[in-house]
Amino acid sequence: MNNSNEVLDDKKYNKLIIILSVVIPIAVAILFGVRIPNVEPLSFLPPIYATINGLTAVILVIAFIAIKNKNIVLHENLMTTAIWCSAAFLVMYVAYHMTSDSTKFGGEGAIKYVYYFILITHILLSIAVIPFVLITYVRAITNNIEKHKKIAKITFPLWLYVAVTGVIVYIMISPYYV
Repeated sequence: MNNSNEVLDDKKYNKLIIILSVVIPIAVAILFGVRIPNVEPLSFLPPIYATINGLTAVILVIAFIAIKNKNIVLHENLMTTAIWCSAAFLVMYVAYHMTSDSTKFGGEGAIKYVYYFILITHILLSIAVIPFVLITYVRAITNNIEKHKKIAKITFPLWLYVAVTGVIVYIMISPYYV
């Protein structure tokens, strides 16, 4: 990230942020429906990408603590790592779903409604958080710190919720994996 005092123009990144914010969810939706024929299901991936979600949540909390303690370099490194973890999660998630059928939740009663509430909010917020993460990151690398702080107050809880609920969804559905 940019450590100089000069604030760079973050507007030049807006097109890229918009494109990525639209293309990523559409690509995931399309790829979710694609099956790669004659490929062994990647059934080992769900616990790995759930762990990456958990790791992302831990990294976000440590990065939050780091910035509260004014450890800017650690914060920057952790946030970059969190972005890479989220990208790795996404690649593994898509790869799994391109080689495996979706697992149906088998719980009954109230737990079923809890599961679907968590799942639906997780999915919707995972889409919504993409532009927030990108804008927050761009404002940091362009040294637009005041605007970065403002949007980070929204991005952090959204991203943390998505990371934590990803783990919860995995834990709740894992007994039903074939």
